Amino acid sequence: MLLIRAIVRPEKKDEVLAELSSAGFNAATMVDVVGRGKQKGIKIGGMVYDEIPKTLILMVIPEDAKDRVIKMILSIAKTGSEGTFGDGKIFVSPVDEVYTISKGTQGL
Repeated sequence: MLLIRAIVRPEKKDEVLAELSSAGFNAATMVDVVGRGKQKGIKIGGMVYDEIPKTLILMVIPEDAKDRVIKMILSIAKTGSEGTFGDGKIFVSPVDEVYTISKGTQGL
């Protein structure tokens, strides 16, 4: 199992979730976050905005679904055909164990 942490533009969240859900990946946790990338925020006129709103999407998926899920997120979360700074990041981490609290069972 893998943990996918996708940080996307808030306006892309619903589109990304709809695409994932239509492919059978319904379970996700969303958190509104703020952050900045390598550019240290954005400068508009004399103002620097270094807390840019994003949405963090968390999903645990089977390892064999990794390439498919990442490809979906990349294609939907990208701005325009070329993408742009601030489109987000995807982090992939192994998950050793999962437990369902209501049933006390292990596994997805």
